Amino acid sequence: MEKAILFDTSKCVACRACQVACKQWWELPAVATTNRGTYENPSDLAPQTWNKIRFKEIGHNGTVRWLFTRQSCMHCTEAVCVWVCPTYARSYNELGYVVIDQERCIGCARCIAFCPFGVPRIGRYNITPRLSVELGTPRDIAYKCEFCKDRVEDGLTPACAKTCPTGATQFGERADLVELGKIRVDAIKATYPEARLYGEKELGGLHVIYILTDAPGIHGLPESPQFGTYTKFDEKSYPDWYNKAVADGKLSTFPEGAKPEWYLQSAGEAAGGQLAAFERGQVEGVPATGWKNPAVWTLLGLGVIGAGAALWWTLQRRMTRQKEKKKT
Repeated sequence: MEKAILFDTSKCVACRACQVACKQWWELPAVATTNRGTYENPSDLAPQTWNKIRFKEIGHNGTVRWLFTRQSCMHCTEAVCVWVCPTYARSYNELGYVVIDQERCIGCARCIAFCPFGVPRIGRYNITPRLSVELGTPRDIAYKCEFCKDRVEDGLTPACAKTCPTGATQFGERADLVELGKIRVDAIKATYPEARLYGEKELGGLHVIYILTDAPGIHGLPESPQFGTYTKFDEKSYPDWYNKAVADGKLSTFPEGAKPEWYLQSAGEAAGGQLAAFERGQVEGVPATGWKNPAVWTLLGLGVIGAGAALWWTLQRRMTRQKEKKKT
């Protein structure tokens, strides 16, 4: 069963216990900040900050109202960061969330450039002792919320949900949380007419689901996050250490349990392999994967038509030659 987090913006009081718990569990260092005239701190996510509460003031019935919104990885079912990672450093956990194998990460930042939520961050390989990176160091690698994978696998609750004093952050079976979220939205509609559940279907379904009191844009979330279209990674840009690690067998072509159809690059492209002219139906600019990609069926259809035409032409030629032989 897929797990998820349900974040209720109507219950969050911005105590930021979730921020502290995340840093404490993952042994993430503090970030030096400056006073910007707001209670929000730090100002944004960072390699050392994987979860934060975003503060926003809005006018409401002639008064000022605070909006407090969680900012972290959404763990999308159709995750762009997994799709575009050229070294297959991203994969899906059996519980539905997205994990990073930092040992494989080359710090290309494609995950940052293409993430609809702008979440991942790039930082030095040794920010936290909880993550061991040896190959190709020193170097920069990607960081984001890891969904407390070690805690969850041991039957525990993620640190952020465990510490939340108001119940704004809840953890459980995704299907159950979706239903719970719908009930809560109906309950607060009288107070928040624009209330809605965000994340049930976006990008195939998020594993961080929101109960929003206002429109997504007001909370700093895209109204309709899109999978988008992306180009392949230039095979000449693979660093030497990565090419050598794959060639020497220190890195497998794909992480354990990963599926080739998750990725834009094919297995043959790892470690400086030749770009395939036709792989998985991916034509540059077509944002779909595997047999779900309409380009696959289009190209197969054209191939069948072409083969049929060639066969017809060959048969016609043979029949013509046979007629000519009979005449002579």
